[in-house]
Amino acid sequence: MRGRARRNREVNAEINITAFMNLMVVLVPFLLIMAVFSQMSILQLNLPAGQTVEQEEENKPPIVLEVLIYGNRLEIVDRQTGPLKIVPNTAEGYDYETLVKTLKAVKNRFPDITAITLLLESTTPYDVLVQTMDSVRVTTQEQDGEEVQAELFPDISIGDAPPDTSNKTSQSTTAQEASA
Repeated sequence: MRGRARRNREVNAEINITAFMNLMVVLVPFLLIMAVFSQMSILQLNLPAGQTVEQEEENKPPIVLEVLIYGNRLEIVDRQTGPLKIVPNTAEGYDYETLVKTLKAVKNRFPDITAITLLLESTTPYDVLVQTMDSVRVTTQEQDGEEVQAELFPDISIGDAPPDTSNKTSQSTTAQEASA
């Protein structure tokens, strides 16, 4: 009886890895192809300081650029002197071409300045923020008959825009006209 019990326990089982190998043959190329398309781009942003830092008159830059993003326009502003240009929206949305042209003119006048602050309303869509960041950071220009990318203002800071007072004054004027 002992011999018979031992014979039943010894079973030669082979591991069939064919299905596993088929899975690997399909899965590895798929993962390699997908890895190429899922590249991540990291853009470093400088957030404005919580407290105002007093700068000495000597260290003061000649221009401190800000782009205010409102629902109906973009405003290009020098924090020290005031508005440089107000770019109203077109029928398609924000007018990034005029924004870039104006920033190119500013860059030609102040080539050493690389910092810009984007101030936006809390209701500004994320896509608008990204498109504005792309517009103020890099532009294309022609050099030796070829189009090359040139930096405009790569050091971007983000903050909250001041309340839009031009909308309220136009709304109150419209309300006064309607009541008259």
